[in-house]
Amino acid sequence: MKTNLLDGMVIFVHVVDTGSFTNAAQATGHSTSYISKEISKLEERLGVRLMHRTTRTLSLTPEGELYYESCKQLVESAGEVENALGGKQSEPQGHLRISCPVSFGIVELSPMLAKFMAQYPKVTFEVDLSDRKVDLVAEGVDVAVRAVHKAADSSLISRRIKTARSVTVAAPSYLRKYGTPKHPSELSQHKAITYSYQKNPNVWEYSDSDGESIKVDVVSVFSANSPEMEMGMCVKGIGITRLPEEHTREAIATGRLVELFSDLPKHKIDLCLVYPSRKHMSAKVRTFIDFMAENLAAKCTHKIKGG
Repeated sequence: MKTNLLDGMVIFVHVVDTGSFTNAAQATGHSTSYISKEISKLEERLGVRLMHRTTRTLSLTPEGELYYESCKQLVESAGEVENALGGKQSEPQGHLRISCPVSFGIVELSPMLAKFMAQYPKVTFEVDLSDRKVDLVAEGVDVAVRAVHKAADSSLISRRIKTARSVTVAAPSYLRKYGTPKHPSELSQHKAITYSYQKNPNVWEYSDSDGESIKVDVVSVFSANSPEMEMGMCVKGIGITRLPEEHTREAIATGRLVELFSDLPKHKIDLCLVYPSRKHMSAKVRTFIDFMAENLAAKCTHKIKGG
């Protein structure tokens, strides 16, 4: 390996982060021509083009995007090791990509991010609001918020934040038309509204008063990947559904929905932070995870559906 490879990687990261050779030159204290030559040397070494250049814009090639992600991690790790060896406190900085379900992102995450960014102004964010299952490594996600019992991928860490609860509900109009089930076993005779991103959406699990598991096969007449749409259809009397307890509290209080099986224990699921396992976690990721854990443990009662 040539001795100036890391220098080239640092310059490449600066060019991408600042958006131009001129800005990168100012950030590193070099001339623009020097920056340009170093990028050319790096491309020659790698045997691929990293950037598309015009007089006004720079854009990464697919190879450049892949190389940037690797370089970014290496440069940040090197900087943190240097700070640690020098006895310095590493201040969180850089870009974080977060994934979380839509409803949670709007209701809970937004105020927490505002608070975090005020405390750590050098950290920038990109938030993906989606209820679908996310491949953290392939999609470059630093931290995801999900309702899971454990990370399916052994290379990921799942950190439980809070145990949330869900309730089974129906609209009064539905119950007047089709009757009120007294036990979960009767659900197979009713119309169900299911959550499409659930692992087994047509199998609902309950526990009886003795803690014994009750699994029921339901007949789905409507399925959606949005808890908000599920609730809307349920209120209209389309069928019975299961929703986060916090999601339904107002509708139950105002009589728009009726909770079923309230005598049975609430269905529980763990609310987790899921993130890639790295030997040297960056300060920005570590700080954000600790911040989220502290705030969610104290405030979060909002159940997230999906995986």
